[in-house]
Amino acid sequence: MHFCINIIIKKMELQVLISKKGTKVVVASQLHIALELPTAQYPKNAKKWLTDVYEFRDGIRRPERLRDYGKRPVKDSILEDYYLSVELAKLIALSSSSKVKLKFAKYLLSLEDKVENAELLTKEQVLAVLELSKVMGLVSCQQSTERQHLQTYEARNGGQPGNWWHFRAKVLGYSTDQLREKMRQLGKSFRGKTQRQMLLQVDKYEMIRTAVIDLFMARGKSERYARNLGDLAKAFARELKVDIFDDRSDLPGAFLPQVNADLVREVKGQREPDYLRLWQS
Repeated sequence: MHFCINIIIKKMELQVLISKKGTKVVVASQLHIALELPTAQYPKNAKKWLTDVYEFRDGIRRPERLRDYGKRPVKDSILEDYYLSVELAKLIALSSSSKVKLKFAKYLLSLEDKVENAELLTKEQVLAVLELSKVMGLVSCQQSTERQHLQTYEARNGGQPGNWWHFRAKVLGYSTDQLREKMRQLGKSFRGKTQRQMLLQVDKYEMIRTAVIDLFMARGKSERYARNLGDLAKAFARELKVDIFDDRSDLPGAFLPQVNADLVREVKGQREPDYLRLWQS
């Protein structure tokens, strides 16, 4: 199918428009040309861009109209065009098959604010992460958040676990094979041991970081955001010398560590959010 685009733009150039309120946007048709994608694929690509799933700063989701994009009026054209937020344009560029995508992704990244509200934590959120660092010492909470993360992953992939372990290893920054290598370097046997059992010997506080990352990935937060919270929780856990406690057996309450019981139930989905409500949109 052949068609005309009303805006003419030279290759390797991309215009960024700024509204009266200071909002930066990119025109979808211009982005398509700048990325040097085949002209005939614009209608198909534009539709895909607005329905795909991306890792936004505030979580993994689809673009939202009037938040991430808006329709651009075009006279005398049967093609639809759109204004895209700079963040969405950057994510589109990165996910495209363009040979010049890195250049434009870096350019668009440079236009984003260096400090984003979504990256900042309130005092209440910091204190909640502190409590989470204690709660995640319980193995039952670690298992629960891993299960929740898997369920979220399956829901996004048509109910199929597919590439789950590879995906999770990429998010966490380590794999089972890497843990086995660390065990070997420490002169310890890894045979028959789970990831959790190996982490207990390699770096027990990494178990708390992992559980917090799982929790926030399950709640739809971006990989970067979840990792930041996981890193913070791990730092708290190390400072507080949080112990890892396997609470899955029927032990008397006197043997359980002193942790926030309400938050434990929140983490396991057995109680309406209170602490975790701080991260609800």
